[in-house]
Amino acid sequence: MLYRTTIAGQVFSFEDLRQVLAFASPARSGDYLAGIGAATAQQRMAARHVLADTPLRQFLTEALIPYESDNITRLIIDGHDAQAFAPVAHLTVGDFRNWLLSQAATTATLGALAPGLTPEMVAAVSKLMRNQDLVSVAKKCSVVTRFRDTIGLPGHLAVRLQPNHPTDDLRGVAASTLDGLLYGAGDAVIGLNPASDSMPVLGRLLHMLDEVIQRFEIPTQSCVLTHVTNTLKLAEAGAPVDLVFQSIAGTEKANLSFGVTPELLDEAYAAALSLKRGTIGNNVMYFETGQGSALSANANFGVDQQTCEVRAYALARRYKPFLINTVVGFIGPEYLYDGKQIIRAGLEDHFSGKLLGLPIGCDICYTNHAEADQDDMDTLLVLLGTAGINFIMGIPGADDVMLNYQSTSFHDALFLRDTLGLKRAPEFEAWLQRMQITDGAGQLAPPSSNRLLADMSGLAALTTQTARTAPTS
Repeated sequence: MLYRTTIAGQVFSFEDLRQVLAFASPARSGDYLAGIGAATAQQRMAARHVLADTPLRQFLTEALIPYESDNITRLIIDGHDAQAFAPVAHLTVGDFRNWLLSQAATTATLGALAPGLTPEMVAAVSKLMRNQDLVSVAKKCSVVTRFRDTIGLPGHLAVRLQPNHPTDDLRGVAASTLDGLLYGAGDAVIGLNPASDSMPVLGRLLHMLDEVIQRFEIPTQSCVLTHVTNTLKLAEAGAPVDLVFQSIAGTEKANLSFGVTPELLDEAYAAALSLKRGTIGNNVMYFETGQGSALSANANFGVDQQTCEVRAYALARRYKPFLINTVVGFIGPEYLYDGKQIIRAGLEDHFSGKLLGLPIGCDICYTNHAEADQDDMDTLLVLLGTAGINFIMGIPGADDVMLNYQSTSFHDALFLRDTLGLKRAPEFEAWLQRMQITDGAGQLAPPSSNRLLADMSGLAALTTQTARTAPTS
């Protein structure tokens, strides 16, 4: 296919579909770092004109990364559902955008379409959309998952309680966990990024979090976000593994830099299912992604960072995950320079994940050397809440003391739920009311009636006991 257009007498030509996609992307520092961003605004708009006229079918015949050399490309092509794709197979990318924004694109039709879309199609159409378009279409998508509670119901917002500690101290982790629970956070997962790769430390963390959940009969799940090989070893040793976590990327080479292959993830998925720890569902995987990870590994092959990001979602949906989130501003200003770029990327990632049928959340965040601040995060928070995001992060004070970056707090989740009328996962909300942490309307109840606070001494004793008795391997 010839990728060419004329605007105001000037001819714009593009080498291939990969270059069209790269030049059509909104400006971002990562693409310029890779040498693949549009040189001018005129060139960017020309690429969008060409992209709008490109048939969706073209993405099934022109691979951005060769089929023979990349297992993510093979997974995308081999797993494509032609029957699901049929209703939009005749459309161009521009026509597809118009259809997505029309009344014909309902929640039901979008859910049925998801297996027929490739990541490249979804990335392409996102490049033609304004921010409000990304919000509007994502809002129509509903992706519901279950383990011990139900995430992703329309009108609901879940929170990952992230109790990180710089030395993995059990008492410190427990204190942050209690803090989050008292603010009604934790329905997505109590998910901790460990500072250590020590198997004894990881084991103690898992046992402590599980004992908190079991002691207080909390309908939620825990996860220690270590490498998948560590989680497999922990499960084999009898540790209470709920969700299996792994960071993933959109190319084979980038995933290899993480020490990950589809075969390894297949093994982990089967192992997690065999544990049968879910009470109401068997979505057992948790993935994290982020724009720029492929370029960090010198593994983007000339593909723009947003398209690489969406290709990672093809790997994720193979495993029907309970959660997946983009850590949107965490990789740094080399990839997303300022608040404007972070906001746009967060909306793109959420839209793309939802359109591909994934239960996607977002770590609405930035690093301290980025040209961004908490006002930018507030803007993205409200936009994603309006767009129907499945979950966000809850971190004490929005300041992660172990990873040293800025995210969203327990108070931010309270604000978003109150402002937009969003509810917690129903099973978790019922537990909060039983514990008198919230009232019948979902508002925080007076501390004097709080049953969890009344048992704080028991929680302290639990962490001490876990430190003494948890297996070390």
